[in-house]
Amino acid sequence: MRVLIVEDEAKTADYLLRGLTEQGHVVDVARNGIDGRHAALENAYDVLVLDVMLPGIDGFQVLRDVRRSKDMPILMLTARDSVEDRVRGLQDGADDYLVKPFSFLELSARLQALGRRSRQQEASTLTIGDMVLDLMSRKVHRGGDRIDLTAKEFSLLSTLARRSGQVLSRTEIAELVWDMNFDSNTNVVEVAIKRLRAKIDGPYPNKLLHTLRGMGYVLEERQGTSSPAASAAP
Repeated sequence: MRVLIVEDEAKTADYLLRGLTEQGHVVDVARNGIDGRHAALENAYDVLVLDVMLPGIDGFQVLRDVRRSKDMPILMLTARDSVEDRVRGLQDGADDYLVKPFSFLELSARLQALGRRSRQQEASTLTIGDMVLDLMSRKVHRGGDRIDLTAKEFSLLSTLARRSGQVLSRTEIAELVWDMNFDSNTNVVEVAIKRLRAKIDGPYPNKLLHTLRGMGYVLEERQGTSSPAASAAP
């Protein structure tokens, strides 16, 4: 999972960063409410771990602002253990509430449960133009035609489809699909994009997978789009 921790207490933040990273999660840390709100709104995370007592703006304000536009699972992590605080957090949109001091194993189990719940609520199919992805059966059809993809090609396509309309850089794609630190000397992303484009766009006049030079790639329907920039090689 990709996890955002918003926590100003350095010892707790470092402890969570180290523990969750060792479990294989991708973890970002924000040290105040303003930076945490910005990170949560501007990036895609599977779960948010949010302290209440934060410099800048408090966790309740961050929670409300994020809930206006994002549906990601949110776990409140705080030393404030009054019933009123817990009720307020849950009413404002938190999915779970854990009081300090806490057990890391319990926090990890709660995050896993929130992640499972989020995946179960996700739509089982994604549609972009005339292309339909069935996430359960891992099948792709376009215009009624079955498109056969490898496991990695399907992973790349579903990653782009879940973020349809959002430009993803080579670095972001490498992290999301290959779970790797990006090496600027490798062309693994370009090669994968080229192969995927040949399968999902090659026979069809209306292209869905577009290249934005110097920025990255985006999957979206553009009526009548067959411009050189859209159809050029990666």
